[in-house]
Amino acid sequence: MIAIYPGSFDPITLGHLDIIQRGSRLFAHVIVAVVRNPNKNPLFTVQKRLEQIRLSTKHLANVEVDAFDGLTVNYAQMREAQVLLRGLRAISDFEVELQMAHTNKTLSYQIETVFLATSNEYSFLSSSVVKEIAKFGGSVDHLVPPHVALDISQCYAQNSPVSNQIKTEVIPPRKSLPMESPTTETLRE
Repeated sequence: MIAIYPGSFDPITLGHLDIIQRGSRLFAHVIVAVVRNPNKNPLFTVQKRLEQIRLSTKHLANVEVDAFDGLTVNYAQMREAQVLLRGLRAISDFEVELQMAHTNKTLSYQIETVFLATSNEYSFLSSSVVKEIAKFGGSVDHLVPPHVALDISQCYAQNSPVSNQIKTEVIPPRKSLPMESPTTETLRE
């Protein structure tokens, strides 16, 4: 079974890669399809995004990378795909994605949409978040593949040099502290 994972991937994130890797275990062939959207002002060209994704997925033998214009359903039919693969981060994603899935179903009954819940560690992550952090000089090394982080850094250095680069670090989750039970003394206060 062939699955299409469509998106702008500007840039591809570790969250996207999580969905691609998991999808590659579920489907015989996964096509990561970069949508050319004339209404967006992308950070990277379509060609650069294709290169970034190919390098990020080269270890996955059943993953192909392509680009297309127009309706995703038409592209899926052209590629003889039966499934559109979509990742869900939050309830707000579900509302938008469900509407899109229903709309796609009106265009083609043969194509199903399969949703994968994003892994917890990527539930906050989007390409927009990555660009926002990078735009203001923050490190995105923990959010995207290393070669993509380098491309982002070079892009922002070229387009808008930031003189006050800030090095950030990934903060591990806090361990919960045992709660002290109130003593009789503190209850009387």
